[in-house]
Amino acid sequence: MVAIRRVNLKKIKDLRKEQQITLEEMSKILGYDSPNGYHYIEKGRSKFSAEALAQVADVLKVRIDSLFFEK
Repeated sequence: MVAIRRVNLKKIKDLRKEQQITLEEMSKILGYDSPNGYHYIEKGRSKFSAEALAQVADVLKVRIDSLFFEK
């Protein structure tokens, strides 16, 4: 059976803030029309697409697997 790993939203938010990337900047990078689109994802109200998660990892300069909770 394949284990499904959950995205660590708090880690993403913390990394974004550490790197002084605003919600507005991250929203623009990911192609959202407003900061609310990305805000809902970071709060867990919406889900990351695989492509968006890869973009976030790239922007934050981390490996994509580091954005998931440990097993």
